Amino acid sequence: METLITIIAVAFLIGFLAKRLMPAKGVDQITTSQLKDEMKQKKDKQFIDVRTPGEYKSNHIKGFNNLPLQQLGNQADQLNKEKPVYVICQSGGRSSAASRMLKKKGFEKVINVQGGMNAWRG
Repeated sequence: METLITIIAVAFLIGFLAKRLMPAKGVDQITTSQLKDEMKQKKDKQFIDVRTPGEYKSNHIKGFNNLPLQQLGNQADQLNKEKPVYVICQSGGRSSAASRMLKKKGFEKVINVQGGMNAWRG
């Protein structure tokens, strides 16, 4: 019986983690090298960094605005739903969550940067 409970708990944990780390439906995924190309033509694009203000202050990509994940739900109306939104965080987890949130709020084009700042080589 104890083994069955352990198996169920592990399966639940794997499912939970998979859902959080899997790309959100309707969200495009790009690499940091693809992001560099996208940033060359910034017109009509929005770039947000969903890390904490402290993380953003210590290192960020020029052209990205800081809109922490904890505030995104209340401040998403600052963004234009019709323009592409590029989302980055430290490693990709928070930006995936932010991307899902933006899609649910009706944003048409949401792009998550895979690997986040950990993968960025500016």
